[in-house]
Amino acid sequence: MLELYNRGISNSGVIYMSGHSKWSTIKRQKGTADAKRGQLFTKIARELIVAARQGGGDPDANYRLRLIIQKARDHNMPTDNIERAIKRGTGEGGEGISYSEITYEGYGPGGTAVFIQANTDNRNRTIAEIRNIFTRSNANLGEAGCVSWIFEHKGIITIDGNDVNSEELALEAIDAGADDVKIEDGYIEIYTKPEDLEIVRQTLEEKGYTVTSVELSMIPKTLVDLDDKTAEQTLKFIDKLEDLDDIQHVYTNANFSNEFLEKYQS
Repeated sequence: MLELYNRGISNSGVIYMSGHSKWSTIKRQKGTADAKRGQLFTKIARELIVAARQGGGDPDANYRLRLIIQKARDHNMPTDNIERAIKRGTGEGGEGISYSEITYEGYGPGGTAVFIQANTDNRNRTIAEIRNIFTRSNANLGEAGCVSWIFEHKGIITIDGNDVNSEELALEAIDAGADDVKIEDGYIEIYTKPEDLEIVRQTLEEKGYTVTSVELSMIPKTLVDLDDKTAEQTLKFIDKLEDLDDIQHVYTNANFSNEFLEKYQS
């Protein structure tokens, strides 16, 4: 069953509207995921547990679970670990620890919007850890709803842009139901409504395009440009949040220039 879903998915929890794949690539090159493989597996297992508990353990009938299985496969998570997590979510693997999904919102360095998704078994611990990072990073934790309106729930498909007619791809993606297509250096990002993500992906793969990642994300409607100093503070702030075991994804409307990301990488 699981081998049917061995397609790629981005490993970064941080999403930036234009060029989010570029930052994901940089993080992979820096070895972030490999250096924290144990922590990464723990986070993916929690996602599997929650998805299976909410929508059942059959990936054919639970699209969210199918996406997370893809993510697990992309990071070489052992099949036994994946199946064990799914069984825990459906109740077949014993009671175990119960995780709850919760979101947090606030303002990062420079006033950028920050939206955080967490899976936790102890809300008091999670909020205390998050508040500590906000305080130490000159950021402000806000009330529910303070920045969520800035983000839209979207599906994102990333296509390898090499040897691809981008204009033709854009037309075919729109015909398949995509909302928007962004052409970047070396890759193409296709944005869809969450419910249209699967059909657009299937259509493009059937037409022979190489899909390198598929994900559901929170995309900012507006972006905030940052100077290099504030941009560096923001990325370090996000890294600290992502280091927390309970944090699954961090989204921001900060806009990082290609020049800054390349300098940050080096």
